[in-house]
Amino acid sequence: MKDRSMEGGDVKGGWDHYVDSRPYPDPAAPDGPATRFDPGASTARLMLRRFLRHRLAVLGALFLGLSYLSLPFVDFLVPYGANERDVEHLYAPPQGIHLFHEGRFIGPFVYPTAGRPDLKDYRWRYEADESRPMPLEFFCPGAPYRFLGLVEMRMRLVCPPPGATLHLLGTDRLGRDMLSRLAIGAQLSLTVGLLGIAVSFAIGVTLGGMAGYFGGWIDAGVQRLSEILKSLPELPLWLALSAAVPAQWSPVTVFLCISVILGLLDWPSLARAVRSRFLALREEDFVMAAELMGASPARIIRRHLLPNFASHLLASATLSIPAMILGETALSFLGLGLRPPATSWGVMLNDAQNLMAVETYPWVSLPMLPVILVVLSFNFFGDGLRDALDPYHGD
Repeated sequence: MKDRSMEGGDVKGGWDHYVDSRPYPDPAAPDGPATRFDPGASTARLMLRRFLRHRLAVLGALFLGLSYLSLPFVDFLVPYGANERDVEHLYAPPQGIHLFHEGRFIGPFVYPTAGRPDLKDYRWRYEADESRPMPLEFFCPGAPYRFLGLVEMRMRLVCPPPGATLHLLGTDRLGRDMLSRLAIGAQLSLTVGLLGIAVSFAIGVTLGGMAGYFGGWIDAGVQRLSEILKSLPELPLWLALSAAVPAQWSPVTVFLCISVILGLLDWPSLARAVRSRFLALREEDFVMAAELMGASPARIIRRHLLPNFASHLLASATLSIPAMILGETALSFLGLGLRPPATSWGVMLNDAQNLMAVETYPWVSLPMLPVILVVLSFNFFGDGLRDALDPYHGD
């Protein structure tokens, strides 16, 4: 006999009796899920939400954002020029800024220092005259510089008072301020990664896309070329190509050549990733529909295939920039990259090759700290970006 109690029309309460009408768990509750499905949330908001949960990635993005935004203004922010020398303060130690003198608030000031040679330890000794507080000057004229390379300016945010110095991170063997050189050197060291990755992506995406979409002899040729480049030892090849750059070229030309060299040697990995992705996407229905409608291969690659691969490309770019920065630093450290009077972190680390100088004056090795911070920030940012852009990333 048929049990009519199972029919929806005869059941008290209808189908609602069988539907779980319990509300969604509160995501703010201690035992609730990390993220609740929100049908009204856009894809960008969901990606941003996943990215913000990655604390190290957020810190890395903030550090990199502040670093890159400050690059056009570093000459204004620092008290000295990159090659401005103070012959009376060679290898001067880091200098502090004080606010109180003998229990009385004065404001930001420094004590004047004087150096004397120590013939026993063969080093310079500096002593501060703590009886003479000298307030710092703000928005004051300093050594001339070109803002954005166009307009000559002299205005600086802070300057040492007359008769005193302001070397927060000390000076090098020529009496040049370490902090000013670190900030100005970031303009080249951080930019070389962007230019190098632009060259690498232009080659890698073009060749990888052609190999993955057309296949055949184009695929075989790109694969063999990438295998040849990947089989070569990277650092010796960098050294060989950098040594071929004429020494009489200007620092800007050498900088562009180093960026191109780094980009030319970094594209094989990206090309192989693009090829493998395109091999899978070219069989999708939307690609076949575009072909039947008469779309050209260039349009299909540009408008249909690359957007489906954009998240991986963005994450790959973020993770590849640190390798470019380390490559320039290594080449300049060995004397085969950027050369004086250009200023970069690698050029500054070239002075740290003298182990005796590093042992006596350890602040000359400070340029390694921004390199470490930038590389870690890019890696954290790239990891968080990759997880946020991954549609299959578990919440």
